[in-house]
Amino acid sequence: MKRHDFVTIADLDKNALLYLIRMAQEFEKHPDRELLKGKVVATLFYEPSTRTRLSFETAANRLGAKVIGFSDAKASSVSKGETLKDTILMVSNYADVIAMRHYIEGAAQYASEIAPVPIINAGDGAHMHPSQCLLDLYSIYQTQGTLENLNIYLVGDLKYGRTVHSLIMAMRHFNPTFHFIAPEELAMPQEYKLYCEEHGIRFEEHTEFNDKVIADADILYMTRVQKERFSDLMEYERVKNVYILRNKMLSLAKSNMKILHPLPRVNEIAYDVDDNPHAYYIQQARNGLYAREAIFCHCLGITLDDITNDKTIIHSKF
Repeated sequence: MKRHDFVTIADLDKNALLYLIRMAQEFEKHPDRELLKGKVVATLFYEPSTRTRLSFETAANRLGAKVIGFSDAKASSVSKGETLKDTILMVSNYADVIAMRHYIEGAAQYASEIAPVPIINAGDGAHMHPSQCLLDLYSIYQTQGTLENLNIYLVGDLKYGRTVHSLIMAMRHFNPTFHFIAPEELAMPQEYKLYCEEHGIRFEEHTEFNDKVIADADILYMTRVQKERFSDLMEYERVKNVYILRNKMLSLAKSNMKILHPLPRVNEIAYDVDDNPHAYYIQQARNGLYAREAIFCHCLGITLDDITNDKTIIHSKF
């Protein structure tokens, strides 16, 4: 069985992404299986996380694997000065695959170069979040019936938002039109705008956020202004409440439009939006389970045929 790292979404071509989406669809039908029975998954989270860590651990458990690791680096030998290299090599002695989140950009890539087991990037600084990107793609596909020719509006923290950076790279295969809505302080970095130009991706930039601006959206992707990325808290205070999506702003929305958010939210989506049929962010978080089950299988050499022919499906009585 060929094993794979899952460090950046840029490594995957169109066919590979669609293949993983088909895997996730199979897991949505039957998430409880024993495809990873006898395997050990390590989750190393150097940064706080709720959804990502719990969905990775739930995915491992639902596939029959055992889970080891830490959710707080202060409770590990990192607090004693152990290097990332030594931690990765040590944990590789015990686990078949490692999912790691780190505050340093490029940490997952470095880990993949030294580890004898597959590495899954669960977020590295403000750089990449490929597993979130896969569940975003899955959510878009499930709600729109396609990934092709969509108008995708990215709103809020586009400077530090690793989820939107990954999404741009993944969508390059599907002829999207992006709309970047952000204050100047949080605008999409130049490197990603250049990436769009190099790959023929259409984009427009806006600073206004209202019902007319977003009326043509197929996907409205809201993001949190990330306080933890700011060295200047005064700058954070200036921009934290710039864009708040309220229910009344959805009156002109297209019928197929869905609202996504990588979560957690602070106040960028008002609670009166939650009951609107355009809201999809809670279901989006649930899709993380199916996407991460697909990622584990991809990394450990389990194929779509293995999944579709799987006889270890556990039928829950609930």
